[in-house]
Parts: sequence; structure tokens; C-alpha cells
Amino acid sequence: MRSLISLIILSLLMGCVTTNETVFTNKEAPDIALKRRVELARAYIGQGNWDNAKRNLKLAADIDPNNAEVFEAFALVYQSTGEFEAAEANFRKALALDKSLSRARNNFAAFLFAQQRFAEAEVELELVVRDTLYSGRPQAFTNLGLCRARLAKTDAAIEALERALTMEARNPLALLTLTQLFLERRDYLPAQSYYSDYRKLVRAQPAAGLWTGVRLARALQLEDEQASLELALQNLYPDSPEARAMREQDNTRGAAGTEVK
Repeated sequence: MRSLISLIILSLLMGCVTTNETVFTNKEAPDIALKRRVELARAYIGQGNWDNAKRNLKLAADIDPNNAEVFEAFALVYQSTGEFEAAEANFRKALALDKSLSRARNNFAAFLFAQQRFAEAEVELELVVRDTLYSGRPQAFTNLGLCRARLAKTDAAIEALERALTMEARNPLALLTLTQLFLERRDYLPAQSYYSDYRKLVRAQPAAGLWTGVRLARALQLEDEQASLELALQNLYPDSPEARAMREQDNTRGAAGTEVK
């Protein structure tokens, strides 16, 4: 679940940019050259080509040493290469230069989340969701809900995730997380409703989705559905933490059932 969350919560938002450097054969206005260098760097980031990404960002920084988007892109490179101190420094520099750059703040929050610094990530995301013009706002609300869930702020997490769904109804991560939160509360009616919507969107469920469904089916005593989901989890993801948790729970139940009284 954590790896899935990390992949979804960290959106680089690079767009469709090609790595064609022939556009620089003619001398251009500095602002146009800067924009193209940053776009090219983002394309290289998408390919995992860190050296060329950094080379283009260095050229962009030579044009404008105080450009927030350049520092944000540097931060993404350093985060991807495991240089976390440099990544954080560049994220903070980008936001110091442009506090309104919500994409950079959202990516910084994703960085903090990946570092398990959930309280700090929550603060950043609360600022992001206030930007009503930010195109990534539905995902930011989802990320905020995930942070609050990790901080055991269940009511606030549910509120954020439901806000995300009002903006983007086809949001499987929000639906699955809401299912899990209501399941933990033993509030099975909304849990079942959210899980039903989740299953309509996700044909091939990951291990986290199947294990959530197993737990819900057990709680509601839906034996046929339980058996089907258990079989899928065991066959598709036998080595997953979720499959191990299912087997451990089964072993615990079995031991309790055979206890001599």
C-alpha cells in the first residue's frame, strides 16, 4: 500500500515534452530559452536521465538564478537519486522564491510524506488545497487525507477524502482509503458503499484492495465474496504483506478454535 501511495501521491506533472534539443540552434529570448530548458529537464526526469536533466537545469539557472521552477526541478532530480538533503533544500528555495507555486508545494509534501514526516506534509497540503486555481487540487485533497489518516486524525481524513471525491468521483485511492477508515471504525454501511464504488473502477485490484475486501466481507459475513477475495489475494500476491496478514489472522483464528476449554 505504501509503494502504491507513494507512486500516486508524487506527481511530477511534466506533460508531453520531448527531449529534442535542436530547438536551441537559434538564439532566443532569455525567457523562452529558460522555459524550454526547464521543459526539457522535466522530460529527462521522466526518462530517469538525471545527468541531462541537471545539465539543462544548470543552463536554465545561468539564465535566471532565481527561478522557482528551476529549483523545484532540481529538487525532483535529487529526490529521485536519493540525495534527500539537497532535495529538501531545493524545494524550500523554490517555495521561498514563489510561495504561490502550488505544484512545487504539493511535490514537497509528497517528499515529506515519503520521509514519513506526516505532520509537516499535512501543513504543506493544507496550503495547497487553498489554491482554488490549482489543477491538482483533487489529488492534493487525497494526499491530505492520507496524511491525516497516518496521523490518526480520522474525522479530518474522511473530510479531506470526501472533498476529493466531490471534485473527482473516479478516484480509486480516495475510495479505498475511505473504505479502510470506515472499516476500522466498524461502520460497515459506508465502508461497503465506498468499496463497491472502488471495485467498479479497479478491475485488477492490488493486494491492499483485496485485503480490504476480505476484511470487510468477514465483518459482514459474506462468505462467498470472502472466499473469492481470499483466493485472489493468495494466488495473485502470495508474498505480499497483505497475504501474510491474512494467513496470520487465519492461523490465529484456527488456534483459538482448537483451544481446549
